Parts: sequence; structure tokens; C-alpha cells
Amino acid sequence: MASSALLLLLLLLRFGIAQSSHQHPGDHYTGEQHNPEHDLNILLGDEDTEEIKQLSPAEQRKKMMEIVKRIDTNADSLLSEEEITLWIQHVYRTYALDDAKERFPEFDTNKDGVVTWEEYNTVAHNQLISFDDDAVLEDPEQESLRHLHLKERRRFDFADADNTAGLNVTEFLAFTHPSEVDHMADFAIEDVLGEYDSDKDGFISLSEFIGDVRGDGEDSPSQWEIEERVRFKDLYDQDKDGKLNREEQLRWVAPNSYGSAREEAFHLLKEMDQDGDGKISEAEVLKNQETFLHSEVTDYGRQLHVSHDEL
Repeated sequence: MASSALLLLLLLLRFGIAQSSHQHPGDHYTGEQHNPEHDLNILLGDEDTEEIKQLSPAEQRKKMMEIVKRIDTNADSLLSEEEITLWIQHVYRTYALDDAKERFPEFDTNKDGVVTWEEYNTVAHNQLISFDDDAVLEDPEQESLRHLHLKERRRFDFADADNTAGLNVTEFLAFTHPSEVDHMADFAIEDVLGEYDSDKDGFISLSEFIGDVRGDGEDSPSQWEIEERVRFKDLYDQDKDGKLNREEQLRWVAPNSYGSAREEAFHLLKEMDQDGDGKISEAEVLKNQETFLHSEVTDYGRQLHVSHDEL
């Protein structure tokens, strides 16, 4: 039988799939330095990114312009924050659905078209784990494991929209990538409040949003913390009252990835909008070719397998 530490690790890895869209310091920044690898992953998708990498500079520019035209839905030769957001959202959905379809057969062990909790539990953890819903365990490691396991079960039950014994492919998508499915909104809110709402008032303050990220002896905020404050104030706190209500929380961890897609669009505009008009022109794309190619718009699919619908 696997050790409890190993089981906890397995649960942490499984539960990490498509959870909170909140960015962590290692995403856009490595220490105080901008991390271009974070940006290599969202505008184009795996196949387009790998194809572009093999092209000559001239061919790369031509390919990028083709992609810009796909993003530019109003054909004004400018990419707005909303156009970039919707494109990134499309990439999220496509990869999430592909990932769910690819993984579904692994968990549908009896090949009946549904994944039961027992099937998922056994495949994911190499054994059928069971905990008492109410019993708090004295051992901290076991209690952490119990908490994560019950949280995973709640997510599974939330995803089971038709209340049958098991998840079909669409429901499996909701379970593995809850940010992509509308009916998972309640779970997303419950999840984010459980993780960030330390005073249990139903709101998320700026300090709760950022968390305790400064090390001993650090007085000045990091670049990541400065960027998170801007996101909180400009993207999410729409009524400017210093805290996120339910509607604003959904903007952050919104179903269908709108929150995280909007964050990445905001980041790209900040990096690439050199004339300050709030949009990215074709010239700015070409001038910032590396930033564009290293954006999350290019390679999000690979990240589904390490961390986080078809139109």
C-alpha cells in the first residue's frame, strides 16, 4: 500500500488540474525578472507554435500575421483586449476538451461510456481511498489528505449534472477543468472562498487575494505583487470597494476561463502596446515578435498536463 505522503502527493497533483486561475510569482516573473517562458504558451496552440519555431524569420512573420487576422474579429488590424481575451478563451477550451477526451478512456476502465467515482479513485490513486466525511483526524498529514480527497469528491459530484452513476465525457470535462463549464460556477466560488477567504466574510480582500508572499526582511513589494495589485484593482474590483463580491470573484475564477484569459490579455497589452492606445497593432506584433511568440496564447495545452470546448 502506498504511503500517506505519496497518496497526498498524488492527490495534490490530480487536484491541481484546472483549479484557481490565480497567478503565482513563478508565472510571469522569476524573482524580479520577466519570465518569457510563461508567455510562450497561449496565442497559437502547440501545433502552430512548433511549426513557427521551424520557420525562417520571414516565414514566422507571415504566419504570425495569419494568426493575428484570426484573432482580429472586426478586421481593423488592431487587437483589442476583448479580442485577445476571447481568442485565449478559445484556446483554453479547445485544449481542455481535447485533454478530457484523451484522458477519459484511461478512467473508464469497464468501457461503458461513464467514469464512476470508484473508477476514477482507483485509477488516480492506485487504490480505492475512503474517508469519513465528518471525522477529523489527529495526524496532520492524514487530515490534509482527507480534506483534499473530500474536496475532490465534491468536485466530482458537482460535475455530475444528470445525477447518474458516473460522468460522461462532457461531465468529465467539468470535473477535470471546472473553469470551462458554466454549471461549475458554484463550485468555483466555494473553492476560491475556501482557499482565500481567511476571515470567512464571503468576500476576498486585496490582502487575501495576494496572500503572504514576502519573505523575512522583505519590505518592498516584488514586481509580481505590484502586478497582482493592479489586476485586483483594474480587472476584478469593479465597484472599487476594496474587496471582491461573488460577481467579481467569478470574473477572477470565471467559468469558461474568462478571468484567466482576461489576465493574460491584460499582460500582453502591457508588454506590447507601445503607443498606449489600448490595442496591439500588426506593427507592434512584429516589433515584439518574441513576446508574442512567448505568450500563453501559444502553448497552453502543454500546461494542462503539468498544472491547470470546442467552439
